[in-house]
Amino acid sequence: MISTSQDVATRAGVSRSTVSQILNGRAEYFSDETRARVAEAVAELGYEPSVAGRTLARGSSDIVIALIPDTTFGRNLQDIYGLLTEELSSRGLTLVLRLSTRTEASLDRLVVGMKPRAVLTLTALPCGQRELLKRRGVELIEPDESENADVNAKIGMLQARHLIGRGYRKLAYAHLRDARSDPFGGPRERTFVEECRLNGLEEPRILHLDITPQDARSALEELASPGFAVACYNDDVATALLFAATEKEWKIPNDIALIGMDNTPMSRLTVPPLTTMGYDPAIVAQASLLPVLQRLVKQSVSEDMIEVQMDLIQRATT
Repeated sequence: MISTSQDVATRAGVSRSTVSQILNGRAEYFSDETRARVAEAVAELGYEPSVAGRTLARGSSDIVIALIPDTTFGRNLQDIYGLLTEELSSRGLTLVLRLSTRTEASLDRLVVGMKPRAVLTLTALPCGQRELLKRRGVELIEPDESENADVNAKIGMLQARHLIGRGYRKLAYAHLRDARSDPFGGPRERTFVEECRLNGLEEPRILHLDITPQDARSALEELASPGFAVACYNDDVATALLFAATEKEWKIPNDIALIGMDNTPMSRLTVPPLTTMGYDPAIVAQASLLPVLQRLVKQSVSEDMIEVQMDLIQRATT
């Protein structure tokens, strides 16, 4: 037998209106004891609130739309969103993933159709889309762009410092060539170049390649000769260059050194295994979750900033 909100109210000894308000995001207006009784009744009865009813009452659903950046991403981002999905689900919210759109009209159709509680992004939205969400009364949770730039700047800096610290003096930076946007590669390249200048090295070569044999071969031709150490946008780019170098019978890491980014499972399986950089996706997910808890669930959280730690994974390509 399906339980109703009236059944919950009767079991908890409160009014149906109290149950409705607590389950629809206004629990802060009631005592801890009342909230606990309602929660206990919900658990005992196995009550499932009506999604349509909540949407009608509130003017929004329990959906949080996560806009995935229109860029190349791999398993780490998958892990981040997977952890966010579980955390939000435990708080009665449903995470829906959607690729970022370049048009306001497309975003508007999405918002009107789904009536989300909030839109969550890992990169800042264009001003027009931000204003659209404001007009529609949809909460926007986006990162501080200065923090994003700082993280990517740190990646390029640490890659350069590692290669220079290993004694390499001819450096290059390899971007992933992609028709999609690249919000991450620019800050990485800039700090990589700056580290070379600070250490009195020649300007590094800048390479662009897709993950194809031909592009990887062409990138090595741009280097012209062995002796370079290459920092790569991600492990896929590093793997492509490793393939081309092996094909040319260059010795790794003497003729060419490579450092990737993301610490993907594949980076451990290349021959030789890739030196790379990584981070804990759980920490990124936690940092993304904090503003959701503060603004949607009205849960007080620590004011301490969560810092994403970049780790060097030393293997055989440097």
